[in-house]
Order: sequence, then C-alpha cells, then structure tokens
Amino acid sequence: MSGMFVVCHMLASLDGKIDGAFFGATEAAPASRAYGELRKYYGCQATLYGTTTMLGGYADGRVNSLPAAGNPLPKEDWVNVKGRDMGNFIVSVDPKGELAFSSHISEKKGREPAHIIEALTEQASPEYLAYLREKGVSYVFAGQETLDCGLLLKKLHSLFAIEKLMVAGGGVMNWSFLSAGLLDEISLVVAPVADGSTTAVSIFEQAPFLPGHSPVGLTLKESKVLDGDTLWLRYVPKSKTEQPASRKPPAGVVWFQKFLRGAFTVEYATLQMD
Repeated sequence: MSGMFVVCHMLASLDGKIDGAFFGATEAAPASRAYGELRKYYGCQATLYGTTTMLGGYADGRVNSLPAAGNPLPKEDWVNVKGRDMGNFIVSVDPKGELAFSSHISEKKGREPAHIIEALTEQASPEYLAYLREKGVSYVFAGQETLDCGLLLKKLHSLFAIEKLMVAGGGVMNWSFLSAGLLDEISLVVAPVADGSTTAVSIFEQAPFLPGHSPVGLTLKESKVLDGDTLWLRYVPKSKTEQPASRKPPAGVVWFQKFLRGAFTVEYATLQMD
C-alpha cells in the first residue's frame, strides 16, 4: 500500500461529461465555483492530470526535436530538491515523454504555485530526461510502456512525502485508478446542464490499448444540493467498504475444540472428587 489518500474530484454535466460546451452554460457557473471551493476541502498536496488534460492548460504543448544527449542519462527517478520543498505539486502523467514546459513551476490563477512532477514510462528518451532536468522538472518512472498507477503512488509518497493526492482527469486516467482499486473516494460536482455530445470525454473511460475490466461498484457516502441546483455526490468504491466475511473453522476443528472442552471438564470433575 502507498499510505496515501486518493480522491478523484471532477466537475461534470448531468450526462457525465467532463469537457465540452456545457462549461460555457450559465447554469454551470455555480457548479464551477463549487468545484474550486471543494478542492480546498480535501487539502491535497498534489493534483494528478493525464496527458490530454495537461495539454489543455498546464503544459506548453509538445516538445519539438531535442538535441542528442552527449552522455545519455540513466532511466532513474530524479528529484529537484527545491521543487520538492515547495510541498505543492502537479503530477503530469506523460508515458512517452512528450510534454513541453517553460518552468518546473505551474502557476494558475487562484491556486498556489506547484512544482511539476513528470510520471514517465521506459518509453521516455534520454534526450527528454535531459530536457526535464534543464527545466528543473522532477520525474519518476512507473512502468515499461503503460503507467503502473500503484507504483507511481508509492514513489510519490516515498520521494515527495505526498499524503493526499487528487486525481482530476481525464477520463482514461480516472478509470485507470478506479479499475486498479486505488481510489479511496470519488467526488462529483454535477452541474444542472445536459450536454448530449457524443465526442466529449466522460468521467471514466476505458482506453482501447488497455485490457478490459469489469464494472466497479460504488457506495454513496454523501449527497448535498449546493447553490444553483448543483449536486455534490461523494462515493466510495465498494471494495473499500466491504468487510471480509467471517470464516467459520472447519468441522474437524470444531469437533476437536469440543473434545478438548469435554476432556477438561471430566478431568476437573475427577480432581474435585479426589
């Protein structure tokens, strides 16, 4: 176990979309405000985003051609100590190593500056590792070709002392953590808007390049109606709430226990008579 609390916190339309035209609807404004306020409620030190979400507002596009590495760097984790000491992080899932950054610090309006940590696989090139070090961006390896979410959590905990992590999209990233049994809670802020789009991303999406997985059952922990008919739903995966059934000892063990109790009773009675 990673020793970390992991929550998936998402703003969604009534039909489960997490991007698209609904964001611009007047009715979605109160939900958007509530989503931002509830981020603070969880008090997470780090927020994790998939590659597509990073490209949507955190990364500076994709890297162009990189100069050949003179002395190729080993594919080992690297930590920018000054960045680590900031204590606030953006975890960028970038399996192939293709995102561009102007700095190792992400600065978004209304949020504290955060140090960027790249979550890579063995597909990342030595040239890209040199590029990240030049920018001061920390990086960790978690998997050969696809991300090992469990390994990533362990490294974030051990290398950066992260105790609480927020997974915030996209749909493939959310599903990867849920299907792996790594989410402790799902927080959905639902705007009273229907999108109807067949192309917008859903809260959870199965990537075609990943093996299929059975549906995951959830238990409703809490529901609240917020301003503007916004709904806040909190779910816990059933795997986190179900208690293992008590196991009865085999029949032979039960008989032996009864035999011992009977033998002790007979011996005690004999001693009393003596």
